[in-house]
Amino acid sequence: MTTNAAPTKRSILLINGPNLNLLGTREPEKYGSETLSDIEENARRQCNELGFDFEGFQSNHEGVIVDRIHAARTDGTTAIIINAGAYTHTSVAIRDALTGVRVPFIEVHISNIHAREPFRHHSYLSDVAQGVIVGLGTLGYTAAIWSVVEKLKQGGFS
Repeated sequence: MTTNAAPTKRSILLINGPNLNLLGTREPEKYGSETLSDIEENARRQCNELGFDFEGFQSNHEGVIVDRIHAARTDGTTAIIINAGAYTHTSVAIRDALTGVRVPFIEVHISNIHAREPFRHHSYLSDVAQGVIVGLGTLGYTAAIWSVVEKLKQGGFS
């Protein structure tokens, strides 16, 4: 007997963009001392405790990020948390990928992009994101995961 039942486990995909692989050593006064591995380990632990699968993904290449977002449409990803790094301010392609796959996403930035250089004040993602978290340091990732879980408990994203 075969069934087409939906998977019982939900999955959160954390995407980090260019230069975030350098966390822990890159401008620690802005980004702190935690590494990307630390962030992903904490996120994995939090997701597992909340009953979610977790995948961490990082690339310095725009097209690779777009391809991973496209894959989320069919791989069981329930929600995306994305820190697109510098692509936040430049990438229509990532914006179009996120809107095209119809997987809800939350935009996260470790630093407060609105308190930085003027070119960082505009995000191509914010107006189509389900939420935006900026300036909380790496705690922003924790807040984003918690937000996804709570929104899904309340019936999902609108």
